[in-house]
Amino acid sequence: MRKAVCVWAVLLTAAAGASTDDVRRIPVTAEAGNYWSQWRGPSGQGLVTGTNYVDRWSATENVRWRTAVPGLGHSSPIVWKDHLFITTAREGGAKVSMLAYDRRTGKLRWETSVPSSGVEHIYPKNSHASATPVTDGQFVYASFGTHGLAAFDFTGTLVWHRDFGELNNYHGSAGSPVLYKDRLFLYQDHRGTSTLSSFVAAFDAKTGKTIWWRDRAETTGWGTPIVITTGTRDELIVSSMRKVYAYDPASGADLWTVSGNTVEVIPTPVVGHGLVFAASGRAGPTLAIRPGGSGDVTGSHVAWTSPRGSPFVPSSLIHGELLYQINDMQSILTVLRAKTGELIYQERLGIATREGFSSSPVVVGNKIFFTNDDGQTFVVEAGTTFRLHHVNELGARVLASPALVDGTWYWRTDKELLAIGPRGN
Repeated sequence: MRKAVCVWAVLLTAAAGASTDDVRRIPVTAEAGNYWSQWRGPSGQGLVTGTNYVDRWSATENVRWRTAVPGLGHSSPIVWKDHLFITTAREGGAKVSMLAYDRRTGKLRWETSVPSSGVEHIYPKNSHASATPVTDGQFVYASFGTHGLAAFDFTGTLVWHRDFGELNNYHGSAGSPVLYKDRLFLYQDHRGTSTLSSFVAAFDAKTGKTIWWRDRAETTGWGTPIVITTGTRDELIVSSMRKVYAYDPASGADLWTVSGNTVEVIPTPVVGHGLVFAASGRAGPTLAIRPGGSGDVTGSHVAWTSPRGSPFVPSSLIHGELLYQINDMQSILTVLRAKTGELIYQERLGIATREGFSSSPVVVGNKIFFTNDDGQTFVVEAGTTFRLHHVNELGARVLASPALVDGTWYWRTDKELLAIGPRGN
């Protein structure tokens, strides 16, 4: 086991910020908790309930069904009852669609496209359908970058569509929309055009009408916001270029900011132990922030920072007392004590590859699953000592994160959807 020096500092007392027990992600509704209705599942953090999931598979082992997916997209699947949803792009990004599958059989139920608004420039590793949809069980919502924001019902009817204008992001769009009460949150940071600046906004989930809109100065970003409660108020957290922001979900008013992110931010923040953990850049830093402040709280509410080892694309994972991160620039797994930033261990997963991981990790029972772009899943024992159980090989390129429901893994590769679980169930 290799140890590395982690520079960190505890800057706060228990009196500063919100109570540790009160700070948490806003939970999904009771029914949504039975499925995988949003990016990273019911917890929004890759935490899976239940232990009836296989931990071994291959391109043939434990594959219950597989089906070809038309077009190209990196959005992760979501599940509600017997529906599985993903997005895809055809014709080089000129046509983008929502796809609905029967999750029991893999049969395509319907495909519905949205009105085209031109082709957005993307980085070769990105796609024109990278944002993961979200559903409330009535409608399913998706962001298509330059093609706008849309809602579909479960029969495939386009309920509403918002075209905001051309986005000018040098890597293309990727951030997913987030549901909260009666509204949908989305932020899009880009270099701006004559008609559209960077923004964060709230939209009525039933109609798509704007509830509030805030222009932003940031020019780069691909992240997904989160909504937390501090025990006394709810906060919309946006981890973005240079700064982490907290907004009032009701009005869009500024609550607090923390400086310290790098220019490029992709990972979705995670929450635990009274802290919000925001990672940025191609190797760091990670900021551990106590929410609940006011104004610029960089000097008062940053509990610790870790300048190295952070992910560039995959989001982090909290399990028990530990924070797990895969640095996709070197294939290095870094495990930190969440409350203090103490380095527990670092180990390499597979071969050191630049931008080698895109999928975000999930935890099932006491095993954490890290999947690289080559479709290799490293099954690691949770805890303070590194133990690699085995490596699963799908034999296909994987950039999307899995959905897990009722004992079945749902994986999206570059060409297919696969359901993985015990056969005969």
